[in-house]
Amino acid sequence: MATGILGISASYEGMRTLAVALTWVNTAAFLVLVLLTLARVVLFTDVLTRDLGAFDRGPGFFTIVAGICVLGDQWVTVRGNWTAGLVLWLAAIPVWAFFMYAVFTLFIVREEKPSLAQGIHGGWLTIVVATQAISASGALLAPGLPGPGHRAEVLFFCLLMWLCGGVLYIWLISLILYRYLFFRFTPSDFTPPSWIDMGAMAISTLAGALLIDRAETSSFLAGMLPFLRGFTLLFWATATWWLPMLVILELWRHVWKRFPLTYDPLYWGLVFPIGMYSACTSRLLKVMDLPFLWWIPRVFVYIALAAWLAVFAGLLRRLASVLRGTAPDSSM
Repeated sequence: MATGILGISASYEGMRTLAVALTWVNTAAFLVLVLLTLARVVLFTDVLTRDLGAFDRGPGFFTIVAGICVLGDQWVTVRGNWTAGLVLWLAAIPVWAFFMYAVFTLFIVREEKPSLAQGIHGGWLTIVVATQAISASGALLAPGLPGPGHRAEVLFFCLLMWLCGGVLYIWLISLILYRYLFFRFTPSDFTPPSWIDMGAMAISTLAGALLIDRAETSSFLAGMLPFLRGFTLLFWATATWWLPMLVILELWRHVWKRFPLTYDPLYWGLVFPIGMYSACTSRLLKVMDLPFLWWIPRVFVYIALAAWLAVFAGLLRRLASVLRGTAPDSSM
């Protein structure tokens, strides 16, 4: 997700060489993760089933859906490969449906449940990210589909997913904010996936901007343009509101509370929202004629690149420590 959206953002800002390089890096990483996931399914089925119904780990499975879609979008945007994008999108839809109803069903029927303070966290918003990723990918692919009938059906489906994603965000962020405001909050509670509070709204903005862009070829989307424009701008404004808040909480965590800054795979969940904010703003300013916002994606693509490099360096140091058989030095 993080590498894919950075590649897309780089492509939007004319950084062609970087975008192509990240596409190949992301494809290689995706294939490795697919093999590891299949091995986990075969060798550790019981553990996988328990994780699926765990309140702290279950929502993380939705990153699989988002990752598939973002990689497909990367191949379409950077390489112009519509076939790869379509195959990945079609693969992501049943995976989304399985996780959506399996995870929620397991959570609902579970007899022993954690308290709100223990059970909810920013990572739950990957549910929204996955839903909006399906919408964004379908809207991106719609112009390349054969026949106006298929395009209309796909765009209607993408609109429904976009609307569902927006409602899911309202439900989940209400619980997350309630947890932030009315329960004890420690530095360890503010984990990197908390940045998805913003990232979920950023990808909602991207999906909305793509639907607005497709309104020229869709009569029912054209009739909804004021609604689409209004809610897409609402999503972007919400993502923008979150940015200073998240930066302040990071400073509180690491400067005021002196929480150690060490490598954690969860930090990829910080890179993705920053890259997505750059990408969604780039699309927004084009479809809504907001040229005075041009500086935002230009700045944030470099911030996302710096964050990606820092986390990637931490990953390499961790791997090097493991290979040497020493205690991991995972400082970033």
